[in-house]
Amino acid sequence: MGPGARYALRSVASGLGTLLFVVVFNFFLFRMLPGDPIGLYTRGRNVPPEQIEALRAELDRPLLEQFVTYLANPFASTINSARYNQPVWTLIGDRVWATLLLVGTAIVLASILGTWIGIRAGWRRGERFDRVSTGVTLTLYSMPEFWLGMILLITFGVGVGFVPGVFPIGGIITPGVDPTSLAGVLDVMWHMVLPVTTLMVVYLAEYALVMRASLIDELGEDYLTVARAKGLMDKVVRRRHAVPNALLPTVTLILLNLGFVVSGAITVETVFSWPGLGLLSYDALRGPDIALLQAIFLLFSIGVIVANIIADLLYAVLDPRVRA
Repeated sequence: MGPGARYALRSVASGLGTLLFVVVFNFFLFRMLPGDPIGLYTRGRNVPPEQIEALRAELDRPLLEQFVTYLANPFASTINSARYNQPVWTLIGDRVWATLLLVGTAIVLASILGTWIGIRAGWRRGERFDRVSTGVTLTLYSMPEFWLGMILLITFGVGVGFVPGVFPIGGIITPGVDPTSLAGVLDVMWHMVLPVTTLMVVYLAEYALVMRASLIDELGEDYLTVARAKGLMDKVVRRRHAVPNALLPTVTLILLNLGFVVSGAITVETVFSWPGLGLLSYDALRGPDIALLQAIFLLFSIGVIVANIIADLLYAVLDPRVRA
């Protein structure tokens, strides 16, 4: 077995070990939360006392017995949410596409624009573009997502002074509009403008700063001096030599953020009432809805672990030194 295969095997084994730990941790974590899940389930419903007693008997089963049942199949489709009285994985399946659409779009736009800003600022370090872009990105990076989202919502959704409110203030589509029609697609895109912008500017700053710092670290390397000594133009040295090596940390960052696509942005989805996994997580925490929280947390963890594995494998492809 070659070094590349051994490296890939170690990465996958490490990811599976982490997943096993997460499954165990996931079971005990949400049972420490205060609250009464049975009270949440029966609130506002005419539930017979016999059914309430049966539910409490199920909840009060020995912890070890509950743990063995959960460990046998953490993806069981028969587990119902206490808040919604539906199977938890059905609820998640209905919400996951809204989150993928929102956060995925924001990450793609931010990675392209942020990487470009970082390359230009790092290659011309100290010039006007570098000073302005670094100041702006640091300011954006320091802003809390929920605060920026509320500012955009008040300014461009509700309207302030002479600035009219032109964008929707919440939701994913206007009621009554067919989402499969052209008008429905355009309406969804119109609803996406403010939440995508909120997420994009925060991710944008992260990519730009990481790419700039990585490229600056490469500027003093000998291979760039050799490339210039060969008579290569400055833009060719940047594109063919400096940027490919400086991209490695940025690629890792992009893949890790893609892992968080599944989890969504809880604060942003809550501010904009976006019907994704983030808003679902917020609603589940208010309960607490233990079964739903367990399923959501497990899905979040799987997304991050898979992204880490892909990042490790891709790193080995981009940089042969990692395999050695």
